Amino acid sequence: MNEYEASLVIKSGAELLASASSDPRSEEGYVAVKANISEALECIAEALGNFEANSGAPSRSTGWVQDLRRVADDLASR
Repeated sequence: MNEYEASLVIKSGAELLASASSDPRSEEGYVAVKANISEALECIAEALGNFEANSGAPSRSTGWVQDLRRVADDLASR
């Protein structure tokens, strides 16, 4: 799987999660959902940082990486 295919999996998963969260049973597993989202955001932040580091362009996403990590930490701590 390449980076593009992986990004499609992430997008699809996010869409499924948004759909599932509108279900009346959306409270089921909420603690685990928050933990999984936190871990996913950390992975996305790492991937974004890697993309920026490996491109020759100036780093434009540093702030996004920091924001993603802050949200991930906040989700994990609650």
